[in-house]
Amino acid sequence: MDSRVSELFGGCCRPGGGPAVGGTLKARGAGGSSGCGGPKGKKKNGRNRGGKANNPPYLPPEAEDGNIEYKLKLVNPSQYRFEHLVTQMKWRLQEGRGEAVYQIGVEDNGLLVGLAEEEMRASLKTLHRMAEKVGADITILREREVDYDSDMPRKITEVLVRKVPDNQQFLDLRVAVLGNVDSGKSTLLGVLTQGELDNGRGRARLNLFRHLHEIQSGRTSSISFEILGFNSKGEVVNYSDSRTAEEICESSSKMITFIDLAGHHKYLHTTIFGLTSYCPDCALLLVSANTGIAGTTREHLGLALALKVPFFIVVSKVDLCAKTTVERTVRQLERVLKQPGCHKVPMLVTSEDDAVTAAQQFAQSPNITPIFTLSSVSGESLDLLKVFLNILPPLTNSKEQEELMQQLTEFQVDEIYTVPEVGTVVGGTLSSGICREGDQLVVGPTDDGRFLELRVCSIQRNRSACRVLRAGQAATLALGDFDRALLRKGMVMVSPEMNPTICSVFEAEIVLLFHATTFRRGFQVTVHVGNVRQTAVVEKIHAKDKLRTGEKAVVRFRFLKHPEYLKVGAKLLFREGVTKGIGHVTDVQAIAAGEAQANMGF
Repeated sequence: MDSRVSELFGGCCRPGGGPAVGGTLKARGAGGSSGCGGPKGKKKNGRNRGGKANNPPYLPPEAEDGNIEYKLKLVNPSQYRFEHLVTQMKWRLQEGRGEAVYQIGVEDNGLLVGLAEEEMRASLKTLHRMAEKVGADITILREREVDYDSDMPRKITEVLVRKVPDNQQFLDLRVAVLGNVDSGKSTLLGVLTQGELDNGRGRARLNLFRHLHEIQSGRTSSISFEILGFNSKGEVVNYSDSRTAEEICESSSKMITFIDLAGHHKYLHTTIFGLTSYCPDCALLLVSANTGIAGTTREHLGLALALKVPFFIVVSKVDLCAKTTVERTVRQLERVLKQPGCHKVPMLVTSEDDAVTAAQQFAQSPNITPIFTLSSVSGESLDLLKVFLNILPPLTNSKEQEELMQQLTEFQVDEIYTVPEVGTVVGGTLSSGICREGDQLVVGPTDDGRFLELRVCSIQRNRSACRVLRAGQAATLALGDFDRALLRKGMVMVSPEMNPTICSVFEAEIVLLFHATTFRRGFQVTVHVGNVRQTAVVEKIHAKDKLRTGEKAVVRFRFLKHPEYLKVGAKLLFREGVTKGIGHVTDVQAIAAGEAQANMGF
């Protein structure tokens, strides 16, 4: 991580950068293009059909891995060829964890050849047969004409193929929602999930608040979860038709889970916990058009960069501002994104074509940052965000997922509830392995360093029953009559075979992002490592007596209250007031259960 990220926490941004990069292709429906980041070519023979200037002559060459497949044409294949094509589609769907994109009329080297109308119709018919064979659905994203050595119009077609894996109920994507207080985070989520526009006075956000004081102040102080579904045709599935959460899950092939985080600075610890503990696939950073980058916006941006969470930006409340004000806010964002601490490529989304192109490039390159401008009151450009979320593919590949599932079970405890007639329930994320109903696990560490046996009685995902939980998925687990008083946030539930180790002292290689004076031995900070959040004291700074902003060192920390379960290599973030730093755990001093209290100084 570049130490210049510290500018986002304690310094001022330096101007630098130009206009955003937008898409240039025209959509058919909810269209966009995959990997259109190649060089733009010259028009052949001065032709410019349909006003589509500067179409790129090439896409990047087809990759063997990934979920994107190029096909020149699929006209009347033999039975042997058809079976081979079906096998190929299964592979692409597996690589995309249930989603694949087919470019019809494109050679393997990326040359945009195109097909005549009759050949394209026959190719799409074959593709539909292939999808039916594997139990998938197809949606045409766009068709566009290309300039090739032919006097006849030739087109290429981009098609989305979606199939929910047999071992899943739906495709799942977790999006953390960041932004300054009063930027409209909860209102936007209310509009997306309820299907009704806001009245300009915050009506849409009322169903999202969990506490009375949130309703009275209009400010989120806790972490809440909201769901938005898409069916196999890309249509929105939400609460607009008086559906229950279970009905939304049953009707959706893809589910977006929004993690609504607090914007006010005094709830920053809650926001950090949401980012580190709930393992979001990406983040949505909301910026109000009339205030620009203000309050905690820069700090939230820095957190996403520090934790390496991909993010896109939504500029809200454009109905309150003149067009020049919105443009000024977008230019301000572009300057910050292009500064050395960020090194991002902003991409302004103004059409459905841009939205799909942005979704696919966002998944392929961590440097692409789409920017949307919309209103939750007028609904302006709201459909572009929905198109983006529908097309956005999983950001982790299938190989990583398989490797995690082969490991022993490890579930992070983030929330604890007591439900009448159910008993104790814990919520969190399965970091590795597979968890099933009836599994026997151990939970800990307790204050004295022990792990206690328990049984998983039932599992729910997005308020819908689930029998099997896989690595990377979030869920709630019912534990029956297990004593809630023995549980706390930050614990882990693991397989008994893991023989988990605990520690009260650990070392981490850190970068001090911001500190007003010098960082010395004896300084106390709140440490965030995954779902662990606890105060720790600096025991030693190796090879140095003190640290200043931007400096690196290996530091030894000691937890003050109770031991924790940590793993070497885990990302770490610490804070205390304006002091902030990031790093990763390099060593843990494992202790036995009987030694825990002595090591904590009890």
